[in-house]
Amino acid sequence: MVTPPSTVAIPDRIAVKRALISVSDKTGVAEFASALAAQGVELLSTGGTAATLKGAGLAVTDVSEVTGFPEILGGRVKTLHPLVHGGLLGIRDEPEHAAQMAEHGIEPIDLLVIDLYPFEKTVAAGADFRAVIEQIDIGGPAMIRAAAKNHAYLTVLVDPADYGHVLETLQAGEGALPLALRTRLAAKAYARTAAYDASISGWFAGEIDEHDQTWFSVGGKLVSEMRYGENPHQSASFYRAGSARPGVATARQVQGKALSYNNINDTDAAYELAGEFDPARTAAVAIIKHANPCGVAEAETIAEAYRKALRCDPVSAFGGIVALNRPLEADAAKAITEIFTEVIIAPGASEEAIAIVAAKKNLRLLLTDALPDPRTATPMVKSVAGGFLVQDRDGSVVEDCDLKVVTKRAPSDQELADLKFAWRVTKHVKSNAIVYVKDGATVGVGAGQMSRVDSARIAARKSADAAEAAGVAEPLTRGSVVASDAFFPFADGLLAAIDAGATAVIQPGGSMRDDEVIKAADEAGIAMVFTGVRHFRH
Repeated sequence: MVTPPSTVAIPDRIAVKRALISVSDKTGVAEFASALAAQGVELLSTGGTAATLKGAGLAVTDVSEVTGFPEILGGRVKTLHPLVHGGLLGIRDEPEHAAQMAEHGIEPIDLLVIDLYPFEKTVAAGADFRAVIEQIDIGGPAMIRAAAKNHAYLTVLVDPADYGHVLETLQAGEGALPLALRTRLAAKAYARTAAYDASISGWFAGEIDEHDQTWFSVGGKLVSEMRYGENPHQSASFYRAGSARPGVATARQVQGKALSYNNINDTDAAYELAGEFDPARTAAVAIIKHANPCGVAEAETIAEAYRKALRCDPVSAFGGIVALNRPLEADAAKAITEIFTEVIIAPGASEEAIAIVAAKKNLRLLLTDALPDPRTATPMVKSVAGGFLVQDRDGSVVEDCDLKVVTKRAPSDQELADLKFAWRVTKHVKSNAIVYVKDGATVGVGAGQMSRVDSARIAARKSADAAEAAGVAEPLTRGSVVASDAFFPFADGLLAAIDAGATAVIQPGGSMRDDEVIKAADEAGIAMVFTGVRHFRH
């Protein structure tokens, strides 16, 4: 390994005399290159970028003129040459390097302006395998890594957002850039290639259905720095990965103040739940608070579904997140804005609805082009001390379950419809999860308790509170069905649900005491259905 002699100090300022510019995204590049040329910087470039710069009236030397070798293999090989990489990697004040550069006619490159082939955008657009492969950049990452490694002697610029700052610094520094800036941009460059390679490896793993990779990488691009994380003493940032899955990261924010860390987390949970309901079959609304649903309902219209969902727990809904499976219309917008709401996310909105929401200047409105597919089992990552866990998203849906009636009484058609509804919701409730449903709406939700019995009782108590607020004589759980995300280990949890008024239950089954639980159900005259699938959510 060759390193600069310890007696040679790394220069603080490096004059920019020669720049290599090669970008896929041409936004602002002609203006940036013009400013460089105005300061006497020699411009080198490749292919389409060279044509853009020449079209802007700039004097540009094509890299092929420097190397004496044309672009070949459809552009796959153009900068992979010693006269390019020597100019990037040469240590200017190392005598051996300087002698070899002089011997081989290698001129130093002081500024590399480069981005990468749009691999992530190509994947997001749904391109076929061959088209995606062609968007895997080779020369770009090689040059970025070379320039970043040698940042002591040159600057690498991978983000057009940095054009302005680099020009200002260059002008203020009389044509030179300081080490602090070169170091910061080198770190950013390595982060970019790491995220790029993570996108490629993730795509490959998905294509070949590889779950247990020896190495697993995650990467993303900064969307925003946040005021704080879950709590004010925690710093936080929001990054967007290359996935095209519809949701908070791909949504367009129409209005409202910046999303907080908790807003983003809750909005993601809300929209994933809304995606469980096919908009061609029904309108559906999910109201989320602290990542748990406090009301979910389906109906003929979004407005009606919202009112039914709100009835489940109007106290918790205050300051919540509302997710829709159909576009937001005016009547629904009016209903939602009657109470304080943090975020509305929907697959579209009418102009009238947008205008109604605009009256609440702090209310965030997020619009997407589609709903997330509940069956798509994309990877999910959770950090732990010293590492992270990776698992497939829970892609099980009730339509794919082999439902088995295990009691003497089978559920009625209405009970079965409500049981399926409850199972869709339970998938999105923190364990231990108990969900009561009646007439296509939640009427009680028990989430995140250490005991399943406590979840059943809490859900029933909240149902009684909601009934009292609505002026109803008895708890909404009377005549409802109930779902449990995992099996009942004892009959006590089921008995608590029966006491609350449930007439049918859906659960995975699989307990050592299934017979005891089924017997309790039969004695109470209720119907029970096993799914064979568990929905733990931690």
